[in-house]
Amino acid sequence: MASSIFTTFLCRQQRFLALTRSPVTAQLYTRLTSTSVPQPPQIKTDLQHLKNLKVEYQDGIAVVQFNQENSKVNTLSRGMMDEFVPLFDHLQNDDKVKGIVVISAKPGSFIAGADINMLESAKSRDELLKISRNGQEIMNNIEQSRKPIVAAIAGSCLGGGFEVALACHYRIALNDKRTGFGVPEIKLGLLPGAGGTQRLVQKLSLPDALDLVLTGKEIKVKKAKSMGLVDDIVEPIGPGLQPTEQKNIDYLRSVAVQKAKDLTVRKPTKKESGLVESIKSKIMSSSYVQNYIFEQATKKVMSQTQGLYPAPLRILDVWINLRDCK
Repeated sequence: MASSIFTTFLCRQQRFLALTRSPVTAQLYTRLTSTSVPQPPQIKTDLQHLKNLKVEYQDGIAVVQFNQENSKVNTLSRGMMDEFVPLFDHLQNDDKVKGIVVISAKPGSFIAGADINMLESAKSRDELLKISRNGQEIMNNIEQSRKPIVAAIAGSCLGGGFEVALACHYRIALNDKRTGFGVPEIKLGLLPGAGGTQRLVQKLSLPDALDLVLTGKEIKVKKAKSMGLVDDIVEPIGPGLQPTEQKNIDYLRSVAVQKAKDLTVRKPTKKESGLVESIKSKIMSSSYVQNYIFEQATKKVMSQTQGLYPAPLRILDVWINLRDCK
């Protein structure tokens, strides 16, 4: 009897071993006998496929680097904007991130403006309007961020790039010959479409804002600082073990990260105006003075363009309407 039971047991064991040698059965057996809970496959997010942006973390500060693919300079391209939105939302909702620094990974180019090819390829007025609205939404999100955002600027900061910087809470610029600010698109018959005209007139006196926007001129770092468009300047440092250009970028980045950390503790304080500036501001707020400035600016634009460039006139209309709505 015992021999019969033992023989039956051996036969069942042999059949079981034969079954487990089958790849399919062996895999099933492994799943059934495993004590660990199967993990779902990892789903890759859009942030893992960034082509134009790169983010690194340092002491609770997210450092976002602009690095447009297949281009020597950064522009506000469709790809750049499409990547920025989910990245920005991610950083806003990440409790480990206390502040943000935006900086370029390309020497000599913060952001050189909007992607003209993107604008030229638009097939309708509605498509152009959507591009502008998207840009405005991005700038508004930057400006209204719950976390401080510092722009670390080295190289050309023009057009849409200037609008990005203006939306940030603090601007630090490297004082070298390649760093400059302006809205040169006015020379192409275009106007800053992402809120730059409104932010400029908030930060500058009306004559200074008009001069900058209606001429499309580029101003350098020290001039931008004296006008209040830049909060702090970083001077280039001398040669060393690293290439000078990269060393300056690294230094600019370290200063910006420290400033972002400071701003997580205390908000930037608004510089108090002196007596002369206060009187000047009071005079400039007079509707009579503003009307005179707008009239003179309109005459100058018409004499220079003969009315063939609508962008400067539209900017004047926007500012006048904004003033009248207050």
